[in-house]
Amino acid sequence: MTFKSDLEIASSAHLKKIDEIASLIGLTTDDLIVYGDYKAKIKLDSIRKILTKKPGKLILVSAITPTPAGEGKTTVSIGLTQALRQIGKNALVAIREPSLGPCFGVKGGAAGGGYSQVLPMEDINLHFTGDIHAVSASHNLIAAALDNHIHYRFKNRISIRDTYWKRVMDMNDRSLREIIIGLKKNGFARESGFEITAASEIMAILCLSKDYEDLKQKIGNILLAQTLEDEKPFFARDLKIAGAATALLKDALLPNLVQTIEHGPALIHGGPFANIAQGANSILATKLALSLSDYVVTEAGFGFDLGAEKFFNIVSRYGQFSPQAVVLVASARALKMHGGVKKSQLQNENTSAIKIGACNLEKHIENAKKFNVEVMVAINKFPNDSLEEIKVIEEICNQNNIISSVVEVREKGGLGGVDLAQKLVSKLDHNTYQAKHLYEWTDSVEDKINTVAKEIYGAKNVHFEAKAKSDLELIYNNNLNNLPVCIAKTQNSLSDDPKKIGRPQNFTLTVREIIISSGAGFLVPLTGEIMRMPGLPKHPSANDMDIDANGNISGLF
Repeated sequence: MTFKSDLEIASSAHLKKIDEIASLIGLTTDDLIVYGDYKAKIKLDSIRKILTKKPGKLILVSAITPTPAGEGKTTVSIGLTQALRQIGKNALVAIREPSLGPCFGVKGGAAGGGYSQVLPMEDINLHFTGDIHAVSASHNLIAAALDNHIHYRFKNRISIRDTYWKRVMDMNDRSLREIIIGLKKNGFARESGFEITAASEIMAILCLSKDYEDLKQKIGNILLAQTLEDEKPFFARDLKIAGAATALLKDALLPNLVQTIEHGPALIHGGPFANIAQGANSILATKLALSLSDYVVTEAGFGFDLGAEKFFNIVSRYGQFSPQAVVLVASARALKMHGGVKKSQLQNENTSAIKIGACNLEKHIENAKKFNVEVMVAINKFPNDSLEEIKVIEEICNQNNIISSVVEVREKGGLGGVDLAQKLVSKLDHNTYQAKHLYEWTDSVEDKINTVAKEIYGAKNVHFEAKAKSDLELIYNNNLNNLPVCIAKTQNSLSDDPKKIGRPQNFTLTVREIIISSGAGFLVPLTGEIMRMPGLPKHPSANDMDIDANGNISGLF
């Protein structure tokens, strides 16, 4: 059986003009800043008026621990929204926008797949409306101003050894991870480096800001370095640069409106990493979606242990909204990998491996239940999955008292998710859910880390290395301890060891250091080896990309 590529499917879709899409959620052209025929931003004045409306219900899509086999979280998020609209519900999807680096590297496109996509996919996956480039410019302006301050030796001289702010670019480039700047007559030579733009604290801040004043204040709160003489924190506000850095984000703050392949409205905005930041689209886009529709589907990056935990404990608390339901995406392929099957053997039926790998799904179900919301499992069916394999997963869900639904949204669009949509609506329309949080922000930093490590990851102990203990001292001395924790760890395991699949137990989580993201408003304990600037693979997706004389792109998606 042959299948059309995502790009072939997207190219054959007849797009509707963006004003038609806007009218579906009560917006007019006066509410929009239009970018061509099929993209628009929503004006801030319009957003302020819309946010006075009663909010709808929020559905958070998460997943089991990801594997190279794929789970299809974004595809299910878009497909579920299409399914809700298929059964007559006013539904909106609000998700992150893709980063260029992974698109040209190993992932390819990141706007859904098959008949469950957001369009125009080429634009969304490439430059879109320029939001990520604006984040790069804002971040690098601060970097330039910081080095200018060092160069002129202004008052409050900065300790070069304790300078934290690097530069960013939206491309995978391992050669820029560690560099030396300021050589010869260009200033004071020091070690620095580049991170990918999605890892920038500016990106995290953009997605946690409610308006321009909030954005400017958060940028001003960014910890850049320590002073040389008295070892005091040096913030972006000390450079008097927050206003200019915010100005560069004037349009980037506004959510982007596009459409699904079934011509439903979709908001795509922001793209922070899920293992070093909050891993969710902007709170402004989510709140806007909640005021424009009755059901909003959003997703949190990677597995429940990373994105969803941070969504409940950080994003929803800053945004002052709460999910009523969690949909955990699982696939037979991924469960087989957690059961020890190699990727090359996934096409073979193996119910025994699924039963072994089910411990990973069961842990994520257990975690989701702790937040006092409706929990369902979406079994994302791939073409080669056998009926016996699907039945095994359904039985596992039944044994854990969890409603499951087989979804085929990639091949069937919204129709492939109608059963899941109906089950969700039935639960949400008859029950009221008030989500819990895992810890209080006023708890000690150590207690917050311990709580997440033991309750969510399943760790037995937490070990703080010397650098982490030194960072804790800095945090407490400067009254930054009442911030939530945004633990950075591998997405490939519940533990901090990417090789430990399934459900690791009796392990010690090791905290190497703690990054202070005081602008974004959280602390980032680093565990394991976390890559903030990915490299291109041996055979990057960019090698397969081409463009013809008429501007038609092929090969990347």
